[in-house]
Amino acid sequence: MKTQEHKEAADSFVPYIPASKSLPELTLLSIILGVILAVVFAAANAYLGLKIGLTVSASIPAAVISLGVLRGIFKRKSILENNIVQTMTTAGEAVAAGAIFTIPALYMWHEIPSMGTVSFIVLVGGFLGVAMMIPLRRLLIVNEHETLPYPEGTACAEVLISGETGGKSAKMVVFGFLAGGLVKALGDGFKLFKTEIETGIYKFKNSLIGMDTYPALLGVGYIIGPRISGQMLAGGILAWLVLIPMIGFFGAGETSVLPPGTIPIPRLDPWGIWEGYIRYIGAGAVAAGGIITLVKSLPMLYSSLAATLSGLRKKDYAKVTLERTNIDIPGFWVTVMIALLIVIIAFSPLTDVGIVGAIAITIFGFLFVTVASRIVGLVGSSSSPVSGMTIATLLIVTIIFKQTGFTGMNGMIAALTVGAIVCVALAVAGDISQDLKTGYLVGGTPWKQQVAMMIGVLVSGLVIGFILSVLNESYGLGSEALPAPKAVLMKLIVEGIMSGNLPWDLIYIGVASAVAFEFLGLNSLTIAVGIYLPIHVSTPIMVGGIVRWFIEWRSRKNEFLLKSRLETGVLLASGLIAGESLIGVIIAILIWMNVPIPGKVLIENNWLPLIIFMLVVIMLTWMSMGRKDRSVVTKREV
Repeated sequence: MKTQEHKEAADSFVPYIPASKSLPELTLLSIILGVILAVVFAAANAYLGLKIGLTVSASIPAAVISLGVLRGIFKRKSILENNIVQTMTTAGEAVAAGAIFTIPALYMWHEIPSMGTVSFIVLVGGFLGVAMMIPLRRLLIVNEHETLPYPEGTACAEVLISGETGGKSAKMVVFGFLAGGLVKALGDGFKLFKTEIETGIYKFKNSLIGMDTYPALLGVGYIIGPRISGQMLAGGILAWLVLIPMIGFFGAGETSVLPPGTIPIPRLDPWGIWEGYIRYIGAGAVAAGGIITLVKSLPMLYSSLAATLSGLRKKDYAKVTLERTNIDIPGFWVTVMIALLIVIIAFSPLTDVGIVGAIAITIFGFLFVTVASRIVGLVGSSSSPVSGMTIATLLIVTIIFKQTGFTGMNGMIAALTVGAIVCVALAVAGDISQDLKTGYLVGGTPWKQQVAMMIGVLVSGLVIGFILSVLNESYGLGSEALPAPKAVLMKLIVEGIMSGNLPWDLIYIGVASAVAFEFLGLNSLTIAVGIYLPIHVSTPIMVGGIVRWFIEWRSRKNEFLLKSRLETGVLLASGLIAGESLIGVIIAILIWMNVPIPGKVLIENNWLPLIIFMLVVIMLTWMSMGRKDRSVVTKREV
């Protein structure tokens, strides 16, 4: 009865642009702008994700920028063009997320893939994600319109519909972009001042408190809010003010080397203890946190899969309508595309996963794409357990490869490749689900959005290999500059199953810590990331969370004002993230091209970077408190 009511409600729904009306949509201008933004946000999210293990949703900033450019500059009045632009842009963000959480492990193994190999892995995963989600669109987006809210997709539709404010909102994104980029360029480009400050605590040996004075981290903290920021900092405090001093204290009389370290503990400073011991504890905690997140999601995973498969078996799903707003890419071509991609994966020397790997990608790809597409409709991309599903894929595939004799480095590379393809497919499927919900609400043409998503996947997939190669050669993937926490986790899982030569005592300490955090009612994965990363990263993120708390507290008596201020601040924070991250990629390209970059910082004191950082904090607070635009953005956890 309830299903029939939902179907009737879906049939009676009229989008903002009705099916009887056609507006310019997949135009050359929208494609060009979408391609540019897809590349920009792919590069920005790649850099950000490698640094802190989080990416931010690109749909709302892209929609706002599109409104500012197409409506503000080119005087275009079609909301559907703007929808195409944000659809293509999210492809870049999703492709970057899937790639950076898995593929950097290859670089850490010193099995550096070619740019073509990276792009191939990402492209087949991205295209599978789009193709496998297309048959689910009418079920999840149309028939379940009343039950699946798709929070990010709905918010993006609100921004597009209230497009008359787009020009002003776009200025906020651009302003943040320029501010974040300027600080990054002056600090890490021209080396005018330090971008990291730290200090010990009086009479507290081996303790260390520090902060990376990056506007992007401030923006991340603002977007994710004080609770998540606080739990992340808690992990940093546990590592740098508890575990590191403890290891130093108990190891003070040790004259021999304690594995996995390579230097006796008394000769290590806090950074040496973190590098030799804490990172393994953090990696174990992150692995356990990801698995716990997946286990907690199992009831939702099961119910989502059951509901989706049940919906696919219903006869009314097969009915075809010729209305513009209900036309997908034909099922025949989708099936051919999926089959062709699986065959290519099975026999391509670029992946070398064989038939077993291709079958695993087919099974896990369909299973988890189906689940991910529905879960983001229920709780949003932020709470979708992408990491957990990727971990599950890696665990099972690595065990299968080991049992079938496919071991050693070749087996580990093949297992990671399977995980990478599935991870990209999950990220892309979740994003296109949100995009198709936006299109459904504003009256977009589904097949045009699906084509736009594929174009976005193609363009960003072609550049992501170059981006990763440049970042690795310039900074080093897995280094202090770009620690790539999620990729280290995937590397740890595959190595642990294949070789078993890891420092398991430290890893189990991390696992037990994650379990303890869960019993305390905390988010174990968030705290685990804080343990794994230097406290220098968590501190500025916490400052951003405090700024958001302050704005919420000051605006608590006026709901509309509260929403307006928070949304305006989030647009500015998104600009800070995109601007700094993109300049970071540009600096890496200049280093890669052997362009002379200053090697010595001009001003060495700690006060100047702190003052500059606080000026950005004041700017974010003041501009958020003074604006009343309506725009939204969300964070994504992988």
